[in-house]
Amino acid sequence: METEHRKLTKEEVRGQYSKFIGRKTFFIFFFLALILIISGISASLGSANISIWEVYSAILHKLFPDYFEPGWIADVCVWNLRLPRILMGIVAGAGLGVAGCVMQAILRNPLASPYTLGISSGAGFGASLAILAGAGIVGGDYLVIGNAFVFALLCSFTVLGLSSRKGATPETMILAGIAMMYLFGAMTTILQYFGEAEAVKEAVFWMVGDLGRASWPKLTLISGALACCIPLLMIKSWDLNVMSAGDETAASLGVDVKQTRIVTMAVATMMVACIVCFTGTIGFIGLVAPHLTRLAIGVDNRFVLPASGLLGAVLLISADLVARRILAPIILPVGAVTAFMGAPLFLYMIMKRKKEFW
Repeated sequence: METEHRKLTKEEVRGQYSKFIGRKTFFIFFFLALILIISGISASLGSANISIWEVYSAILHKLFPDYFEPGWIADVCVWNLRLPRILMGIVAGAGLGVAGCVMQAILRNPLASPYTLGISSGAGFGASLAILAGAGIVGGDYLVIGNAFVFALLCSFTVLGLSSRKGATPETMILAGIAMMYLFGAMTTILQYFGEAEAVKEAVFWMVGDLGRASWPKLTLISGALACCIPLLMIKSWDLNVMSAGDETAASLGVDVKQTRIVTMAVATMMVACIVCFTGTIGFIGLVAPHLTRLAIGVDNRFVLPASGLLGAVLLISADLVARRILAPIILPVGAVTAFMGAPLFLYMIMKRKKEFW
């Protein structure tokens, strides 16, 4: 009787665990499907009237040319104009969502994000320096992009250096990030104060964040960066789970807390730097997406990391769809739309939250 009782208990535990994993897997596949649907709708909307079927036909024509034959207008609009922008939104949203999730996990702070840690401010200063003063690390067409990338990395590695010197604790990293945010923000303001009106307008527009600069070469660079960085972060997901119990507990279980915190932070900031140098500052994606994901599927970072990336992609391409259509034919900067969408959503989450996420 006792053996039989144990057997039933094991079966119940396995059933509960399968249900537990199934819910997380369903969440991930649901947002994969949602990305495909929103992308199709977004690609069909614009100055040229194209149906969703024509959009998918134009995409599938490249893969199966004998079975799909779209019109030339649909083919040009989808592949040359709309698809690069949509895919840029997907990869940028995914990268920001994953980076925000990692930063919140390693710092155990619900406000940690690429913006609050100063990475976006560093990129904004680099871009402003290139636009307003014409000075940069590289020249030519990549002056603004190169400056934004270098100063985003400079800001993040300064935070890591200051944190390592005093011990890479969550508190020191957050304080160092806030200090960098204010420092680069002040330097950007000084540049704008002495800049010409048109140049200041261009710098401000860049800093708001926009997907209109998307192109296939830029998309290839960002996709390559994500393909290298996200698997490295996924490998560390179990260590992030253990670190949520506290540094002492994680160290007692064999996790090198300081090394894990520095390595994951460096990889996440490298990924964010690759994104913001092409898109500009896009706020709230890295802040809201991880919180919504934890509300839906819990705090297991093995699932929260990819799910946050997918939800970040959904939020960004949805915001871009709104930015393109709400005042058409005027296209609003997507960074302003994400702020409008993210602020009330985040306030709602604060009002409804009944427990800690980690």
